[in-house]
Amino acid sequence: MLVKRDYRFDRVLFWGRILGLVADYYIAQGLSEDQLAPRKTLYSLNCMEWSLLPPATEEMEMQTSVVKGRFMGNPSHAYEHTELQKVQIKEETRLVSIIDQIDKAVAVIPRGALVKTPFGPIRVNRTFEGLSSSEAKKLSSYFHFREPVELKNKTLLEKADLDPSLDFMDSLEHDFPKGSWSIQMERGNTLVVLRSLLWPGLTFYHAPRTKNYGYIYVGTGEKNIDLPFML
Repeated sequence: MLVKRDYRFDRVLFWGRILGLVADYYIAQGLSEDQLAPRKTLYSLNCMEWSLLPPATEEMEMQTSVVKGRFMGNPSHAYEHTELQKVQIKEETRLVSIIDQIDKAVAVIPRGALVKTPFGPIRVNRTFEGLSSSEAKKLSSYFHFREPVELKNKTLLEKADLDPSLDFMDSLEHDFPKGSWSIQMERGNTLVVLRSLLWPGLTFYHAPRTKNYGYIYVGTGEKNIDLPFML
């Protein structure tokens, strides 16, 4: 509520929590009317005072890729990396980069929850009533909640069966490595839960035939780089 009021977002998602050794980072994201527009990300150590994070850049990702191990929980903590020259990398920069990587790799939305309007913006689909029980069990019914990457490489023949107003994002079924998602029906088939094995800590839920869905990340912010060898 505080974030929505102070930053005037269309809607706010509680993104999750990155566990630090000294303190944890609580993460929230603000969305604009266009649901695929870049999201604004904020963090807090106490859920009362929120700080806006800068947008992620490729340079940030390159810088922080050398940092390994757990987060401290102190935004001004500096990691030192010495290869050719001594470089200091702030934990806040690493936080921005990791959230961006998790968003691009494993933020999930069910098919039909968003709709592409003829004029361009991606909006929340007011007529979405949830996936059917049979659809909810298939990975192809879930999309990456970001601008498409793989879709652009598909041939016209592959796109022939797609509905342009609904199928404008990349499906989870083609994710690499194969088997990087676990999908389970729980509570007597009234709830479907997807868990990422690539970014342990990311959980998505959807109650079929309802509008209830969402995802949350609670983890150490570390990618499971051994996954291809474990599958």
